[in-house]
Amino acid sequence: MIQWRRGVVVEVRSRWAGAVEYAVRLASGDVVRALGYVELVGALEPGTEVLLNTTALERGLGTGGLAIVVAAPDALPDPVDDVGAVPGHVVKARYTPTQTMVLGVDEQDSEHHALLAEADDLAGLPVVVADLHSALPAVLAGIREADPHLRVAYVMTDGGALPVDFSRTVAGLREAGWLAASVTVGQAFGGDLEAVNVHTGLLAAHHVVGADVVVVAQGPGNLGTGTRWGFSGTSAGEAVNAAATLGGRAVCSLRISQSDPRERHLGVSHHSLTAYGRVSLVPADVPVPLLPGDLGERVLAQARELGTASSGRLRLHEVSCDGLEAALRTSPVTLRTMGRGYDDDRASFLGAAVAGRFAAGLVRRAPNPASEASP
Repeated sequence: MIQWRRGVVVEVRSRWAGAVEYAVRLASGDVVRALGYVELVGALEPGTEVLLNTTALERGLGTGGLAIVVAAPDALPDPVDDVGAVPGHVVKARYTPTQTMVLGVDEQDSEHHALLAEADDLAGLPVVVADLHSALPAVLAGIREADPHLRVAYVMTDGGALPVDFSRTVAGLREAGWLAASVTVGQAFGGDLEAVNVHTGLLAAHHVVGADVVVVAQGPGNLGTGTRWGFSGTSAGEAVNAAATLGGRAVCSLRISQSDPRERHLGVSHHSLTAYGRVSLVPADVPVPLLPGDLGERVLAQARELGTASSGRLRLHEVSCDGLEAALRTSPVTLRTMGRGYDDDRASFLGAAVAGRFAAGLVRRAPNPASEASP
């Protein structure tokens, strides 16, 4: 089911990367927040009539809870005269009305094709895998606290938002120099590099970006149904498998909360227990934050149970949180997860930051031939 509405742009509220937030007045007189992607619908001015998809907005959903500009019928972007001459043939958001064609980093038209044609090894590259997009700046804070000179790439999977431009977080981290590059994989699109799947995304991060550490997580938005298996974060386990298969060092960032009202997410979330304990099938490192009080005891007990159940496949590492609060407070973007800020749920961000700290300690100091590369 799709809910369509027509409206008129009355104000440009903000811009970041390739996204614009508008105030749009509907026929009813109500004014709603609407998001438009410049690459898909162009940059719109006040007075422009637009067609909106308001389905998630009207359902009051956190994931996708904005009106989305589908088209401005009277202000369409200029067509490409010869689309056949445009390099690239990878189609993302396939078979939807706004499918877009991009240049894949490893396809034949790419300057990196020869480099990636037979690429098959990450050479021990640390790969931090997280469930939620909100973990990204916290993981980076942990990495930078250990070594601010490390080059970090973000591989965005397609479990949440598909356009990377939806993420103010990625835009802010790129602008601040905390991220060297973003790589969008699967149906996700708009990154500095485009890749077909997590495997090619990781290889591109290593061989093209020259990353010292890679962070893999879904885009903004997380789908969950309150069931054991019905959540988009199972992709975290699949990313662990991909990293290890390619010879990387998989580091599992635990999803932790001290404030979530749902019992299944208190301490270590069942999402992490399932993704790392059941979906991933390969050896991996699990940094466990040393938190104070009853919460710390709960997290340690849950993590140890996870490690025991894996018969040693998951290697637990108890990591101090000392110094990480100061590091987290230097984040150039707002720390926010599931509607809660840092002071509302510190354990969530500390759990991600220790994964970054641990991964930074794994970085091999041998020169990376692609370390001066740019995507």
